[in-house]
Amino acid sequence: MSNIIPLIARYDTAVDLLPYTLRGPARLIDELDKAKAEEFRLRTGHVPTIVLPEGERPFASGAVTAKELTAVLEIAAGASVHAVRDSIKHGYITARGGCRVGLGGQASVRDGDVTGFTHLGSAAIRITKEIPGAADAILPQLKERGNLHSTLILSPPGGGKTTVLRDIIRQCADSGRRVAVADERGELAALKDGIPQMDLGSRTDVVAGCPKDKAILMLLRAMNPEVIAMDEITAPADTSALESAANCGVTLLATAHGHGMEDLLRKPMYRRLLRKRLFTRLVLITRSAGGRAYAVEKLEEPLC
Repeated sequence: MSNIIPLIARYDTAVDLLPYTLRGPARLIDELDKAKAEEFRLRTGHVPTIVLPEGERPFASGAVTAKELTAVLEIAAGASVHAVRDSIKHGYITARGGCRVGLGGQASVRDGDVTGFTHLGSAAIRITKEIPGAADAILPQLKERGNLHSTLILSPPGGGKTTVLRDIIRQCADSGRRVAVADERGELAALKDGIPQMDLGSRTDVVAGCPKDKAILMLLRAMNPEVIAMDEITAPADTSALESAANCGVTLLATAHGHGMEDLLRKPMYRRLLRKRLFTRLVLITRSAGGRAYAVEKLEEPLC
């Protein structure tokens, strides 16, 4: 039971972002479900749900109101929505404690740029998982003569990629290597007022809130990293920045959405990365009713 206590503490942190009307029902959830919970989902006109590995289920009766969604925004923003306006433009807020609140609704657009929301329609409160030791089982397979291989972590959405990557970063930094993190969406470090809310180790530098490709180049120029990590390769610009880092002799750590090597090779952006051998290890995470399984594959030869 002791190993789920930190997970329940993270759950309780997320509960504090709910409007007062929903906190009581959320605290009545079974302890084991609290430890497994991934998100709260609030949608105007529908009952609130909790996202578990097996799917969504209601945790309270009664439809979510617009007033309750506004309360979530104000709580997450620390009662100062103006202070997080730039983050809101990207559709989310990183709240104290590392929880990320995704927002949906009627966007306000000016001169082609999103400036915020005129009406909120939904909110997704992600319950951040910080599990020290999450990478213990695979980390020895990612090293050779003490050196960490450039590693791509692959799974479908919700597979636990970020949790594993965060633990690799932490262990790598605490072992003495300089690690730089391009954290565009605040998923890895969850900076709040410049302070990481998640443990990324003692020798980690973070650039958050800007496009990953620009952050990587900034970190290369300014922080002299030995390892660069980023979550979710999503654009060709990301791959170009990773190539620049690799050409500087930096070890790369990254995640991607996918179901396996064949899935990656069907996508030109990932095929380019694999063909150039920017990564020499692939970690595949799969989920089943019994939990998550991890497989490490060597990428020793160029791929066509």
